[in-house]
Amino acid sequence: MPKVIALCCMLACPAHWLSAQSRDSTPVKVLVVYHSMLGHTEALAKAVERGARQVPGTEVAVKRPASVGCSELLAADAVVVGSPVYWSNMAAEIKAFFDRWTTECKVEPPAFQMKDKVGAAFTTGGAPSSGKETTLLGIVVAMLGNRMVVVSEGEALGAAATTGEGKAPLSQADLEQGRALGERVARVARALKK
Repeated sequence: MPKVIALCCMLACPAHWLSAQSRDSTPVKVLVVYHSMLGHTEALAKAVERGARQVPGTEVAVKRPASVGCSELLAADAVVVGSPVYWSNMAAEIKAFFDRWTTECKVEPPAFQMKDKVGAAFTTGGAPSSGKETTLLGIVVAMLGNRMVVVSEGEALGAAATTGEGKAPLSQADLEQGRALGERVARVARALKK
């Protein structure tokens, strides 16, 4: 039945159908930005990247905050931001990244240049209750303040991994949260792309 409806729509309004087809061929640009000292948040960022790349027609850039230019930020259809937990909050490098949106990239009211772009967050912390939720919330609040459409996967506010002490690798369950988040971000960005 859905194929019949699609065929009827195509025949009734071919210009609209062609426009929809051309939208589908336009790549979705996902920007993954993270800070990492011990490699845990970087591993989760790479899992997010893998998930986003699973969605056909998705281009993914994975970068540290200081290397993201304003043109790249504004061209992204989705921005996924990750930080380790520092005193129950995001790292200073991630906070500075959000601050640069206003100071360098001129993302401000009333234009809200990031409005309707997809946003998502991920974090890593040493213990089960090490401040991961407040870190995710800080990232999500910055995105909501910029009128972004925030999605999550894994934890309620985004993907989160408990790392424990030292440099032990992330668990497969933690990496799966990151992969699922990346895939969901790309799918939602594709659905919202005009």
